[in-house]
Amino acid sequence: MEEKAKKGIYGLFREMTKASGKRTAVIYLGEEIAFEELKGLVDRLSSAFLSLGVKRGDRVILYLYNIPQNVMSFLALQKIGAIPVPVAPVYGAYDLAYLARDSQAKLIVCMDSNFNYVKEILRDSPIEQVIVTNMVDMIPWWKRALLRAFDRVPRGKLPKGEGIHLFLDLIRAKEGKDLEYIPPDPEDICLLLYTGGTTGFPKGVPLPSGLYIERMSEWRKASEGVVPMGKGISLLAAPLYHIIGQMDAMSPLCISGEPVVMMPRVVLDAMFEHIQRYKVTSTFAVPTLYRMILEHDRLHQYDLSSLRYCGTGGDVLPIEVGRRWKERFGIPLYQGYGSTELCGAITLSYSSFGPPPDGSAGKISPNSEGLLVDPDTLRPIEGDTGELLGTSRYAVKGYWNKPQETKECFIEREGKVWYRTKDIVRIDGDGWLYFVDRSVDMIKHKGYRIAAAEIERVLQEHKAVLAACVVGVPDKKVGERIKAFVVLKPDIKGVSSYELIRWCRERLAPYKVPQYIEFRDMLPKSKVGKMLRREIRAEELRKLSSK
Repeated sequence: MEEKAKKGIYGLFREMTKASGKRTAVIYLGEEIAFEELKGLVDRLSSAFLSLGVKRGDRVILYLYNIPQNVMSFLALQKIGAIPVPVAPVYGAYDLAYLARDSQAKLIVCMDSNFNYVKEILRDSPIEQVIVTNMVDMIPWWKRALLRAFDRVPRGKLPKGEGIHLFLDLIRAKEGKDLEYIPPDPEDICLLLYTGGTTGFPKGVPLPSGLYIERMSEWRKASEGVVPMGKGISLLAAPLYHIIGQMDAMSPLCISGEPVVMMPRVVLDAMFEHIQRYKVTSTFAVPTLYRMILEHDRLHQYDLSSLRYCGTGGDVLPIEVGRRWKERFGIPLYQGYGSTELCGAITLSYSSFGPPPDGSAGKISPNSEGLLVDPDTLRPIEGDTGELLGTSRYAVKGYWNKPQETKECFIEREGKVWYRTKDIVRIDGDGWLYFVDRSVDMIKHKGYRIAAAEIERVLQEHKAVLAACVVGVPDKKVGERIKAFVVLKPDIKGVSSYELIRWCRERLAPYKVPQYIEFRDMLPKSKVGKMLRREIRAEELRKLSSK
């Protein structure tokens, strides 16, 4: 594993290209891109990045859907030692401006359909160069024309101006010179991925190259028992701005030399058609998606029998969903457990172990360590249940520009830096991990990890709001629904929940907007004035249990 870590991500991709050559690497909108073709595009793009002033260590925002240009940009930046910063394409100018300033990104690659948000923040951000692309840049011209004629793809205005470049122009103009590739140190940052922040602002997780490569390797090994190495076809069902999407896209390209099927957005019928057409063997998705698949009224019209390994993470898999999946398809859902700070799954359900026990989330992966501690004292416990700490050889040491949150979430013990998951888990005698409870400060909605404090901050910026508390209310379909409790300022009249939800929609990504708002005269607080979010959540759970 150490030898792989020394080669770097681009180095591994280059090796896979030599071994795979004309084999398909990416399948997108019916088009197939071979490994050698993909490498040529990556090399030309890396030259283009250099010509635009991107240097080793610079941050570059990838404000893109799941399109080939996203993967190409990621690999091109790895070649020159720059740091990709994936951002959800549903983010508006408010979130984008914060991430640009926090990461100090000098360049952004964006969709033409969200270029207006980029334009809105340029004056007050460090971004100097913009590369614009769209969903159909990488397919033949006649297919682009057909799709546009039938209005099947979103389009934005063709941007013009100094520092603004079209993606296609760059990869056509550059020869893709054989630039010298200098492998990174395994401790060097290869990716800056943002996750929810307990202070109300997203926090960047600087992921080391060595850790990323270790996680990719284990990701593919997890399915090897049912999908032999080199024989798989993976469908990307998670976004590339999520660590699950990163692992599921890059492990076939860099570890096993296998095709990855990409779609700009997951639409169930299109997903089923792709699985059926390309005989997809593997996918990895949040539990919500598997529930949606099982409940889809046209599921019976498709043949999904090629699936051999279906992994899940990002939230707890309901036991009944796992059982229904096994009954319907004859294969288990293999659950893993992890976080962005751990670079994905610290535990995986390896298919070589056989079907995982109901409710389990795998076993600790090789090259990783887990420790159960008392959540209050952080002392190791003697039993099988406690807060999980995680570390590894190339562990993340802290957050990007967030010393206070780093101090709260990362601790040093016996010369190693451990991440506090703040999740209570149980590990049985056979090493299987089971989720028990977690910090209520984080809400799991549709697989997204959302900081309650971020929504509270936005609500409290409204001129009528005195205080706000946000919690997750359990929901079988989406994990948790977001509910906000609001105290209005004295003498404020006529402010409705609709107005506050609209306020949130203008400032938050769609998946972070509260579904419910309840007005209160006061909110519970501790003796030192700290919001007792746990009490409100417990109150909501009592309401649910009494129904």
